[in-house]
Amino acid sequence: MDREKLLSLEDKWIAGGGDYSDIVISSRIRLARNLFNLPFPQLMKQEDINTLFQTISTIVDGIESKLELCQLSNLDKLEKRILVEKHLISPEHSEKGQGAVLLNNDRSISIMVMEEDHLRIQVILPGLDLSEAFKLADKIDDLLEEKLDIAFNEKYGYLTSCPTNVGTGLRASVMLHLPGLVHTKQASRVLTALTQVGVVVRGIYGEGTEALGNLFQISNQITIGRSEDEIINNLYSIVLKIIDQEKAARMLLTREIEIALADRVYRAYGILTNARTITSEEALSLLSDMKLGVDLKIIDGIEGDIFQKIMISMQPAYLQYSMGKEMSPGERDVNRAQIIRDLLSK
Repeated sequence: MDREKLLSLEDKWIAGGGDYSDIVISSRIRLARNLFNLPFPQLMKQEDINTLFQTISTIVDGIESKLELCQLSNLDKLEKRILVEKHLISPEHSEKGQGAVLLNNDRSISIMVMEEDHLRIQVILPGLDLSEAFKLADKIDDLLEEKLDIAFNEKYGYLTSCPTNVGTGLRASVMLHLPGLVHTKQASRVLTALTQVGVVVRGIYGEGTEALGNLFQISNQITIGRSEDEIINNLYSIVLKIIDQEKAARMLLTREIEIALADRVYRAYGILTNARTITSEEALSLLSDMKLGVDLKIIDGIEGDIFQKIMISMQPAYLQYSMGKEMSPGERDVNRAQIIRDLLSK
């Protein structure tokens, strides 16, 4: 994968837009699939791995036009980490380092090879667009099934490495920006209740990560016993309810603490446009406040997609790779502040 594509901030979901983009950052569909005649990745020997790669290489052109196969073994640690920061591969996939990823031109399609399963088809789009994401993922899945012997059981559905994915093999997830619920201290109540309706709440990079910058990922927990449409429609209806609650919380903030909210927003903007050193955690928190101000029209003249662009460009691996050198945490903090100032001054 060339440097220009790796550093591009024009990935489809990063470019922003879509329905409810003031609250919904992205929608993602992931389908777990395995080949019938090969062991699961954890049990594969080198000859099995070679067979998998040879098989995938021969069908790349038929999966989707202009799909690029990138072997992780050909990338250094910063390049692999950038793919994680852009949500194109998982942290676990990066750490294993022996798999590959198939990417289309705008990086809306990402097919992980040799992650937890032989194949994980992922489509990530901006805003709330689960239906379109699934439509595209399902099309790719159909093309794969025409060419590959996918492990499927009439009783249990698609067979996967982890039992929690058996059935449809479908994980639908949405990344939400919920500063209203957090600042009005309703987030814990609202998000805890989701576990009772088959939904899991995770941090910014998935399982085991923190919900920094008031960003939360919610996804379906059940993959068996329901159809793909039922899973997607259920998550969609839940997200709409959360959106309504977030909007109500934002209205409460503007009505009851209007001056304090404006002060918070402008202080965040002031620090971001003037800081000479800043940590990633502080920057993400301030960006969240600034985005809230932009979405509530407290601040004018800032493009809606600037949040995603700064969020990616300030990440440790992206930052170091773009500067052409590895840096100490202190050096990263100085360069992060510079990059944020530069992006906000455009």
